[in-house]
Amino acid sequence: MGILHQLKQFAFVKLRIFKYKNLSSCQKVTGKPKLYHPLLLNGKGKISFGNNVQIGVVNSPKYFSHYSYFEARNSETEILIGNNVSINNNCSIEALSKITIQDNVLIGINCVILDNDGHNLGVDIRLTGIPKSKVIVIQKNVFIGDNVTILKGVTIGENSVIGNGSIVTISIPANVIAVGNPVKIVKEI
Repeated sequence: MGILHQLKQFAFVKLRIFKYKNLSSCQKVTGKPKLYHPLLLNGKGKISFGNNVQIGVVNSPKYFSHYSYFEARNSETEILIGNNVSINNNCSIEALSKITIQDNVLIGINCVILDNDGHNLGVDIRLTGIPKSKVIVIQKNVFIGDNVTILKGVTIGENSVIGNGSIVTISIPANVIAVGNPVKIVKEI
């Protein structure tokens, strides 16, 4: 590794990882993920990382330009990430209740996992009301492709694959491939 490569890594990666770590507000973080990409951890809740969790992929788009964002918004909110989980660049995980990602899960680039509506959907209380929230569970050995959005109340069963660009609004059973907007099961594994 030449000196120029080391300088680039320091200036464009390590300093950005340091910056976002120091900008993070979440005080209830356990575990230490391997950071190859900046990660901002916000909220009053708990964010837990298992062993061998990787955030960011060097040979993938948005490595130098983006960051991942995890928010456990309220004091009772939890984001639980199991062992041997790999999360690609520019991932957003936002919880009002609870999001669980079990062991050996792979998550592609630009994915969004959101356990709530973002805002209350009622016209008169859209800006002031509390959005609806439901637990999300991603079970063991799931592979989530690039640009996938997973919405509230979804469980994705063990070993299943969610294809690129899918919008997941319904629970997916174990051992299937599901794709599309809205997502549909297309094949058993």
